[in-house]
Amino acid sequence: MKKIAFMFPGQGSQYVGMGREIMKEFPNAARLMERAKAVLEMDIEKLCFAGPAKELNNTRNTQPAIYIVSMMINRVLSEKGIEPAVVAGHSLGEYSALAAAGVFSFEDGLRLVRQRGILMDEALPGGQGIMAAVIGLDPEQILSICQQVGGICEVANYNSPQQIVISGEVAATREAMKLADESGARRVVELDVSGPFHSSLMRPAREKLVGIIKEIDFKEPSVPVIANTTANYVKDVEGIKEALINQLTSSVRWVESINLMVKDGVNTFIEVGPGRVLKSLLRKINRSVKAYNVEDIKSLNQLLKEL
Repeated sequence: MKKIAFMFPGQGSQYVGMGREIMKEFPNAARLMERAKAVLEMDIEKLCFAGPAKELNNTRNTQPAIYIVSMMINRVLSEKGIEPAVVAGHSLGEYSALAAAGVFSFEDGLRLVRQRGILMDEALPGGQGIMAAVIGLDPEQILSICQQVGGICEVANYNSPQQIVISGEVAATREAMKLADESGARRVVELDVSGPFHSSLMRPAREKLVGIIKEIDFKEPSVPVIANTTANYVKDVEGIKEALINQLTSSVRWVESINLMVKDGVNTFIEVGPGRVLKSLLRKINRSVKAYNVEDIKSLNQLLKEL
């Protein structure tokens, strides 16, 4: 018996051309894109399909673009009769997961992620904060390194047992990168992102997000949702709102989220959206479960054949 989880990707999974095949093939996906253009009052379709990449990679645009493509693919899977028993999303992907669980409408979710992108972009002047991936050190070691440096540097993402992302002020984070390297990390890579996400430096964005969330109509989820900040199920509306607000300044506890789903019997994971970052991380967390991704017609057909 298959117990399916949908995983929704976050920033870093975007690429020019994402979602094009799905939209051409499925009228319901095309309708979602039309609704998105009306809400955003911009040609997000052109940006997704033709770029330029630099503009697509600006967090103001990246967030709504990934959300739209993820929701188009979610709609197609639903049409094909594939429904999840549980949903989770990585960072931005948590908004896609909540929309998939019927917590808010497609349009309201889109408004939220657009505003989230703008707030994150404006939270700190450019060049004052960075993020870096550390490969091959224990989480405890990395936490200890973050606490040793002068200034703000915090753990942003627990992505896999061997991949942790740190985030903070430029000098402090670069000092932590150096210490991680000296402590025997296999690799330390500065990430191409526009700010120090999931750190306390995002507090200005967090405070403004509270007001925006208050304006949106939330409902209780129709399927279980796991929150990034707690790596546990969020069931009531207030808990969901609190998790979204805390998420901006807290760590994404992805490893624990996956482990909880596996413990609760999930044996089939489907990454719903552009790229296959989460599928790749899943293989590093647990190789005993089935992992798929759906981002285009080929990957959709592969999934349908195997399921």
